[in-house]
Amino acid sequence: MTSSAQGDPAHQASPNPQHPSSGEPQKLIRGMGLGSAVALNMLDMIGVGPFITLPLVVVAMHGPQALLGWILGAALAVCDGLVCAELGASMPRAGGPYEYLKQIYGPNGAGRMVSFLFIWQLTFSAPLSIASGCIGLAAYAGYLWPNLRGVLLRRNLHLAIPLLGRLEANIVITHGTWLAMGTCVFAVVLLYRRITSIGRLSKWLWGGVLVTVAWVISAGLTHFHAAQAFDFPPGAFTPSTDFFTGLGAALLVTAYDYWGYYNICYLAGEVEKPERNVPRAVMISVGLVAAIYLLMNVSVLGVIPWQQLQGQTSENARSSVIAVFMQQIYGGWAGKLATLLIIWTAFGSIFSLLLGYSRVPYAAALDGNYFAVFGRLHPRHKFPYVSLLVMGIVAAAFCVLQLADVIAALVVIRILLQFLLQQVGLLILRRRHPEMPRPFRMWFYPLPALFAIAGFVYILISRPNFLREIRYAIVLLVAGLALYFVRAYRRGEWPWGGASSAPAGGALAPAEPD
Repeated sequence: MTSSAQGDPAHQASPNPQHPSSGEPQKLIRGMGLGSAVALNMLDMIGVGPFITLPLVVVAMHGPQALLGWILGAALAVCDGLVCAELGASMPRAGGPYEYLKQIYGPNGAGRMVSFLFIWQLTFSAPLSIASGCIGLAAYAGYLWPNLRGVLLRRNLHLAIPLLGRLEANIVITHGTWLAMGTCVFAVVLLYRRITSIGRLSKWLWGGVLVTVAWVISAGLTHFHAAQAFDFPPGAFTPSTDFFTGLGAALLVTAYDYWGYYNICYLAGEVEKPERNVPRAVMISVGLVAAIYLLMNVSVLGVIPWQQLQGQTSENARSSVIAVFMQQIYGGWAGKLATLLIIWTAFGSIFSLLLGYSRVPYAAALDGNYFAVFGRLHPRHKFPYVSLLVMGIVAAAFCVLQLADVIAALVVIRILLQFLLQQVGLLILRRRHPEMPRPFRMWFYPLPALFAIAGFVYILISRPNFLREIRYAIVLLVAGLALYFVRAYRRGEWPWGGASSAPAGGALAPAEPD
């Protein structure tokens, strides 16, 4: 199914400001308010990540100065959140970044290629993100059922590519892998319903998240030892190669943990008053999650010495650090209860990720820039069921990968093929279309966008063995470009035919809600 506007260049260049879904055979339902939007964003952000990655940040920074990684990660999330908030309020359509990139770089020109590349990378990065939550959930379940951690198969796959080097993938199949895959299937089943029902369900899941983080923070603060929490080793903040390399590795992890503030942009076509609620949901969720993460990390460091966290380098110890934290304070029962709550939290994140990402191929398919089958809506409940099913199946397949590899590949691919393009794109859009109505304008423009660009570039190049993940991104980029150019040649699209740029003198009109 494709949009009826597909063959109308004028319509593509200047979307109907009153109808973000104009030309779509079936419309999404705007049934999600601000409360549900914030809950879904925070469900995405507070998944299993911070409960597993806390020791990783301490190991990277070699002490409680790991808090600097969380603080700078929060600052980076705020700056990029302002980019998402301005773009989301100006163009509140289903698909979010797909629409932004297409309109910024020219809907009938390079923007068609850039937006195609975004969908192409999302085919890999979105299931990786969902799989990371499923793998983390299964790893925490191993605290309750240790047999889940038994390894059934371990393989290291590698492929040498001329000029790039060797691509590697570590496959590990445990009994918990089947639980991770089953979690994907269960999330798909719950999401197979009307969006208004999902909004109510998200609030119940969000309630479990609040209980989990509140208990962790309160337990830490009531048993807090400040001298231990801030026991910085000698030279902790001395500028050196090791310090900046460690900070880059820490920022990669904290960036992953903060990501999700943009999730509501994918669902903008189903949000009430999106020109107001999208930017509010982005900024509220970033602020609240930053406060939660900092409090949670300080609380844990005040109970468990950082030397002990740094020593927990095995996968089993990392996967249950909060359970160990609770067990150390209250006993074994608390460790088990904390594990159950974290499993609830992880599932909430998986639920939110699947919901948001499933809407993006749908938007591209309606635009004729992806496979038409992804544009199908459920005949009764009006949600993109084909896209949802495909995302769930691919995510389940990625559950055979190691969590650390999934996180690193996900972050690098997403930075190179989405975030940097959006940040630079916002600067271009401000310059080319100053007359464009902007219900929300970035604070202190252009400083947040520039800081976000610098921060993400720093993450890319400052880590040990940083070229490993960049190779994956390059391979995806080259393959995506080849696929796009062959497809465009057959369809007579840019650069082989059609307009080569955005219409001259035409203002880029925003899409406002129905």
